[in-house]
Parts: sequence; C-alpha cells; structure tokens
Amino acid sequence: MRETNIRITVEEYSNIDELKPDDKALMMKAREASNSAYAPYSRFLVGAAVLLENGLIITGNNQENAAYPSGLCAERVALFAASATHPGVAVKAIAVTAKSEDFVINAPVTPCGSCRQVMSEYEMLSKAPMRILMMGETGEVHVVQGVSSVLPFMFDSSLLKRKTGQ
Repeated sequence: MRETNIRITVEEYSNIDELKPDDKALMMKAREASNSAYAPYSRFLVGAAVLLENGLIITGNNQENAAYPSGLCAERVALFAASATHPGVAVKAIAVTAKSEDFVINAPVTPCGSCRQVMSEYEMLSKAPMRILMMGETGEVHVVQGVSSVLPFMFDSSLLKRKTGQ
C-alpha cells in the first residue's frame, strides 16, 4: 500500500475589491446573474459567469423546479448557454456566487459535484485549465486554476471504450 497526498493551491482574497479588474468584472457579472435566479423553494440564489476565450461573458443562474431534480444549477446554465451560442470557443474562467433570501452567505460557494463534472468536460474540450472564482455575498473570494483543484478524481472520456484507431 502507498499513500498519496493531493495538494490544491487556492488563491484567497479577503474581498472582491482585491481581485484583478478582469476577475472582479467577471464576479460582478455572476453576482448580477444571481439577482434573476429562479429559486422559490431553496431561496438560495446562485449566479455564474463564464469568460470565453474570445472575451465574451455568458451568464447563468439556478433554475429550480417543484419536481426535484428537474432544475439546473447556475454553472451548468452558463456553460450550456456558452456552448450552444458559441460552439468551439474555449472557456477561460467561471465565476460563481450566491446569496440567500434568508441569511447572509459570507463564505465562498463552490460548484456542486455535477457542475464540477460538466466543467471538467469543457476544460477537456478547451485543452487548457479553467480558472474558477468562488465567493458568497460578502467575504473571501477563492480562486483555483483548473477543475482538478475542485474535482481531483474526475471521470473523463479516456475511460470510455473507443473504436480501434481512435
């Protein structure tokens, strides 16, 4: 038996104002997107903003449904919208934030497992690590480089059966 340690580097900023201007602008777009989230059941409003390689920013927010789990997370809404409207354009970064109608979220909000897996797919398509920015309503902002920082044992297409020659 051997033991392996996984190390993750996280950039920690005490607040949004410490971010570089481009990162701050991306997070502000995510924050803006959270304002129009449809979350009547959880009252947990999540916004995401995706920065594409061509400089465009595509936003998304969580969309709940009374028939759980028919809704969709903000990260996937933004990523799917980006891919649908700008196919083949690489994702450089994604910013995620949330607020609640019932309490203040002052710790970074992280993508759920399903969103992390979808992010890994788009990162593999891009063949480059995706920068991930995470925050709550207030407080610290955490930034990581690459989906493997938040999903170290991700499933990828290399594990699927391939035809000979592919």
